[in-house]
Amino acid sequence: MRMKRLKFISVALLLSAMAVQGQAKTRTLKSPNGRIVVEVSDDRLVRVTRDGVEVVAVEAAMEGLRPEVRVFDDGVAYRFSTRNKRETIVRDELALFRFPADAKAWLAYSTNDDNPFAMAFQNVYHETALSQADDKLAFLPVTVQSGGVKVTILESDLHSYPGMFLHPEGSSLRARFAPYPKEMAYYRWRGMSHVAATEDYIARSTGPRTYPWRVLAIADDDRQMPVCDIVERLAEPSRIADTSWIKPGKVAWDWWHDWNLKGVDFKAGINTDTYIYYIDFAQKFSLPYIVLDEGWYDSNRADLMNPIADIDLPRLVDYGRQNGVGIVLWTVFNVLDEHLDEACRKYAGMGVKGFKVDFLDRNDQTAVEMAERIAATCARYRLVLDFHGFFAPTGLSRTYPNVLNYEGVFGMEECRWAKRDTDMPLYDVTFPFIRMMAGPVDFTPGAMRNGTRDNWVACYQNPVSMGTRCHQAACYVVHNTPFTMLCDAPTTYEREAEYTRFIASVPDTWDESRVVLGELGKYIVMARRKGSVWYVGAQTSWEGRELSLPLSFLGEGRWQATLLSDGINANHNAEDYRFDRKTVVPSDVMPIRMASGGGFVMRMERQ
Repeated sequence: MRMKRLKFISVALLLSAMAVQGQAKTRTLKSPNGRIVVEVSDDRLVRVTRDGVEVVAVEAAMEGLRPEVRVFDDGVAYRFSTRNKRETIVRDELALFRFPADAKAWLAYSTNDDNPFAMAFQNVYHETALSQADDKLAFLPVTVQSGGVKVTILESDLHSYPGMFLHPEGSSLRARFAPYPKEMAYYRWRGMSHVAATEDYIARSTGPRTYPWRVLAIADDDRQMPVCDIVERLAEPSRIADTSWIKPGKVAWDWWHDWNLKGVDFKAGINTDTYIYYIDFAQKFSLPYIVLDEGWYDSNRADLMNPIADIDLPRLVDYGRQNGVGIVLWTVFNVLDEHLDEACRKYAGMGVKGFKVDFLDRNDQTAVEMAERIAATCARYRLVLDFHGFFAPTGLSRTYPNVLNYEGVFGMEECRWAKRDTDMPLYDVTFPFIRMMAGPVDFTPGAMRNGTRDNWVACYQNPVSMGTRCHQAACYVVHNTPFTMLCDAPTTYEREAEYTRFIASVPDTWDESRVVLGELGKYIVMARRKGSVWYVGAQTSWEGRELSLPLSFLGEGRWQATLLSDGINANHNAEDYRFDRKTVVPSDVMPIRMASGGGFVMRMERQ
């Protein structure tokens, strides 16, 4: 039976969210603080204003489905639901976001022109007049400056449904979705599956259900954006009753530096001796995990169930257990999925702590279902997950808190092969304002070889980051990363033990976070508190910068501050840094000097 389309939109937040169901000629909704107003009209157009100024008009509909709308003080969200007890096939979803003619956008385009739905969700943001945007699909999140505010389009509570892409159309953005896979095939390497043929619809399901939240986060101050948690708030609560076994923490990572140890008396590489060294390093610097990345099993044969001959995995797991260091194993998404219960049972039984799961590289309905299936099964076996090669988070880590981290970011690994004109420092002070609104980021920081704008070079075997050492250190405070890498070689870190202990001691989760200073695409100064200790992390683009940081966020009393800042020669030698210590009080204003591509970190403990 053909059913009439319904329209609907989203409204405000806080704990007093509103819901609207059914159809009305005109409906007006206001946020709890009254600043955001949503008007829903019969032609399926929704007008969203903030302080009386229109910021976006939305046309939204699905064939015959029921709408629900919520309005928050920091945005609007809407979704559809169905009570159909039989099969529902969704051929398309209308979501058209109309902005003023002079709107500016930050878009991360698909990197696959031939098949834009198949790629790693890793690209820099292109700042452009929306009306002049490229004729390409952009993946979420997307930010548009409109009516004096920034509107960021996100999604939340994504289950058994494809993720949203957006296509520019003049000063509008139209939603596009990957078709439902009809036939899968395999690449010759890594055992990776890919979509070979598709259906003429985007989703199918049976029985009553809700569909994902379409989210419009609204900010009139850039500083509100990196700490906005609207995606998590809208997601389904945890399905894991006991989460006490889920442990965030830092990770000694092998792949970035190509297993490039030096000064050791064994042949470094993917072998037991090398990983024994990694475990010793992790124990020495109180890192709770190491990762065995690609190569520990024969990935070309997709032989997940059998480590290579050079890896004595039971020995490594046992040695790690004795030293308080957990082992996390890399694998390809579909390879794990094809051995899911068997692999979880074997490796959890051995004492492995989790998986780094890579190369999903799509977000059609079956890919989304695979990710959730892996999360649920790993939770039953008490295994944590790092979703690498993955789209931006949509709240799944609230539903399954064992999913600690996500990539979906143009991370540090890109420096191994980046082109000379790649501007990582610009990206580094852009994505925290946009991508981090969706959730955690697996950026993989910690490079010990650092380059200035003039002397950076791409080097696969001995890679170099763009920007200063302090720019790297600040990642550990700026980023929301419960499972974060120390990406460089243990032997390199050991030569600078004071620096290594400092970054290793930065907490992985926080009790309070605020952006004290910042402007999208220019710089960011993040203050985070864990218990009674405050940390500040600052980063700038290739433009050097001097700032004055008010310390009024501190509680009363005197505080001992440890400062890690760019050295006087950091503009010439990006590895130059210095430590200082001083006493501060809340009335102080701290001067911050950052070199080109620079950074700053400060830890403050009450005296």
